[in-house]
Amino acid sequence: MTSTEHVVAVPRQRRTRASRVKTALKKAPFSAWFGVVVILGYVFVALLAPWIAPYGETQVFTEAFAPWSQEFIVGTDQLGRDVLTRLIYGARNTIGIAFATTLLSFAVGVTLGLLAAMYRGWLDQILSRAVDVLMSIPSLIFALMLLSIFGSSVTNLILIIALLDSTRVFRLARAVGLNVAVMEYVEAAQLRGEGPRWILTKEILPNVLPPLIAEFGLRFCFVFLTIAALSFLG
Repeated sequence: MTSTEHVVAVPRQRRTRASRVKTALKKAPFSAWFGVVVILGYVFVALLAPWIAPYGETQVFTEAFAPWSQEFIVGTDQLGRDVLTRLIYGARNTIGIAFATTLLSFAVGVTLGLLAAMYRGWLDQILSRAVDVLMSIPSLIFALMLLSIFGSSVTNLILIIALLDSTRVFRLARAVGLNVAVMEYVEAAQLRGEGPRWILTKEILPNVLPPLIAEFGLRFCFVFLTIAALSFLG
């Protein structure tokens, strides 16, 4: 009898979660839906760039700085490359770099921030002071200096921007983690003898996800601006 009731309760719980998600989507403002549509459009263009672009990514024509025409809808650049094709393929490169950079910065920042919030003491002091030092240096100047030293490859670009962005993520993760780490259910888990890894992944992380998810979207947009600024500055 107990097993039957348990089996019936599982689908009911799933339906409840699905209804909550559906309700949240219905209550989302127009600006949120507009942002989702724009992001999905960029992703669509990036994934289907070889089939959408009218020409090849590196294809060069003899006519440089050609005006817009039926053959070149947006014209050509100084090397004779189709500008529309470059824009379409540029979406693939920019979105890929921005997503990889944001993902790496959150992996580093959230992990270190939650560890500092849970253990506190000397670990928190060392990590916080290191973050303060990095944040005291202008990020664009620091990034340009590191890129000039290690080279301006895509891998170095991702690692350097992720390092600079992880300092902001660290502060947010530490702040929300400190609020959760002193809750009664975390203390109860410690009294039960649960290990630090279990407490971090099962008690603290699920309760700090909402602000971290919101920050992920903001950081993803800021990375676009950082990449554009670094490209402009050389």
